[in-house]
Amino acid sequence: MAAPAVWGLARAVRRAAAPGRLCGTRRAGGGAGPRRWGWGLALGLALGVRAEPEGGEAESGREEKPPPPPPPRGFGAAVERSRDLVRRIKDEAGIPGIIVGVSVDGKEVWSEGLGYADVENRVLCKPETIMRIASISKCLTMMAVAKLWEEGKLDLDAPVQKYVPEFPEKVYEGEKVTITTRLLVSHLSGIRHYEKDITKVKEEKEKANRALKLTKSHQDKEQKEGKGIEKTDCVKQKKEHDSETKSRNSKPGRNDKEFEQEEYYLKEKFESVIESLKIFKNDPLFFKPGSQFLYSTYGFTLLSAVVERASGQKFTDYMLKMFRDLDMLSTVLDDNEAMIYNRARCYIYNKKGRLVNAPYVDNSYKWAGGGFLSSVGDLLKFGNALLYSYQAGHFKNRNAKLLPGYLKADTVAMMWTPVPRTEVSWDRDGKYAMAWAVVEKKQQYGCCRQQRHYASHTGGAVGASSVLLILPEELDPGALAAWPVAPPRGVIVTIVCNMQSVALNSTALKIAREFEKEKRAQC
Repeated sequence: MAAPAVWGLARAVRRAAAPGRLCGTRRAGGGAGPRRWGWGLALGLALGVRAEPEGGEAESGREEKPPPPPPPRGFGAAVERSRDLVRRIKDEAGIPGIIVGVSVDGKEVWSEGLGYADVENRVLCKPETIMRIASISKCLTMMAVAKLWEEGKLDLDAPVQKYVPEFPEKVYEGEKVTITTRLLVSHLSGIRHYEKDITKVKEEKEKANRALKLTKSHQDKEQKEGKGIEKTDCVKQKKEHDSETKSRNSKPGRNDKEFEQEEYYLKEKFESVIESLKIFKNDPLFFKPGSQFLYSTYGFTLLSAVVERASGQKFTDYMLKMFRDLDMLSTVLDDNEAMIYNRARCYIYNKKGRLVNAPYVDNSYKWAGGGFLSSVGDLLKFGNALLYSYQAGHFKNRNAKLLPGYLKADTVAMMWTPVPRTEVSWDRDGKYAMAWAVVEKKQQYGCCRQQRHYASHTGGAVGASSVLLILPEELDPGALAAWPVAPPRGVIVTIVCNMQSVALNSTALKIAREFEKEKRAQC
């Protein structure tokens, strides 16, 4: 360094360390005086090094958010594209916090939280965050029903009064009718949902059926005219996007008619599932059992009573034991009094379009149909347990190293077989099966859109939305015996968020396809 430069630096250091040079003034009641810089810090300032304010806070005052986790090896591109999809839906719907989890071939390859689990206290979402899973609870309850059926403790085709005599026998249009467990799990029982007015329900169903027929007629016409996969997919994607945007719109959390029903906001705590039957057990059936599909969470409340009596245990105790068996240690009852760590708060938008806390509700009247909390990690474990059970019978069991599934393969196949006269509001390609919506593999025309086989369920609760989607790998029966791999094989995606009325199924399917595409590219 040249002599003039050295002398200049020395003068700068002396000035910085002089008594008149202040780091800042601390005055308690105006009493504290100036404080000098130390020689080391003075040298740093002379060299142009920036000092942060005391306490380590950034000068801008902006909150420091952790950077996104590095993508897993082999799925980086899929993670980046999927993260963009999740950010889009979060921004479009104004969701405070959203969490996504993805499993490929039984291994969790990506889980991430975006936004806030608690807006007021600035608590960020993380993979361990626990949220309301709403109607995905129905899938969990179906697992319990299937297990009891396999054990011979529950007859799917017996009248429910065999297990729950407290539920009165029903008459429809003067004729005595029978409600069975099989009808309950497929929403064919005729038991009402939250809407009590049968006229409104029938009008809505007729309107929805007309719209569905028009849509399918339009799609079939386009395909027959030879417009091919590209335009057909574009039309379908546009309709899916319009549908999701309409359900989210600018202010989700308050535009869904279902959330206008008073019973959605019950605050009464029910001590047992039998007690909660009083809400609907004396109401007339809306349809003859088995004749029409009518989605009903109350049907699953009755189902929880069936599980309780068939198992000989309190419903909640039986479910929590099952969760332990499945290693779902973060899945619990949505109990307002319990201390549940990592539980997120729930939000809605009010009439002025402002984000507010969701109203207080007690979900003890519908544990089975929408009363559980969980994390994305637990939901992936649940999905993998089902997928393993579904596929285990197809793999050669070398040296008896392949453990049995929680359920038998035929049982899961039965659960995922579409039931006639059912429908799915969140996926027009699907039919309802046994507590799952199922899309079957299908291709109507050459060089046109191909439907993949997958199962899914969405959920909507006060201040929460969710989806769980299972996309099994298409296994080659001829090659299974020679494969050095074991089940489960496929992609599982789950998304949960703390805002109601957010459509997530289409996004989950897109994410599943991204990971499946990248998995194939690695082979």
